[in-house]
Amino acid sequence: MAFPERLVALRKERGFSQRALAELVGVHLTQVQRYEGGAGQPTLDVIRRLAVALSVSADELIFDEGERGPHDDDLKRIFEAVDQFTPDEKATAKDVLHGLILKHQARRWDTTRAAPDHPREQAAKLA
Repeated sequence: MAFPERLVALRKERGFSQRALAELVGVHLTQVQRYEGGAGQPTLDVIRRLAVALSVSADELIFDEGERGPHDDDLKRIFEAVDQFTPDEKATAKDVLHGLILKHQARRWDTTRAAPDHPREQAAKLA
């Protein structure tokens, strides 16, 4: 479901008229009509205010269910298991994952930096 249809559905589920939603979000009624008609896209600030007014996350407002998150079935099962952890165990799992992500990013950065045709390398040769 595209953003305009999702916005209409959420607004109606909450029992808001377009005018009421516009007032809650702090935009003109015409803007809500444009968003719902697909003729305009809200700014990030308006998306945030729409999410708050509709009591959903910005992700729920923007993405289809299952569009975000792991697409690998093994990872889905692992994250479902992690969801059952105690708060301390979840914090540890997050720390481990953050460490792996940083290691991955550093390795990619180092590989990119070492490439002979990288702009920084070219600039150093010209200096």
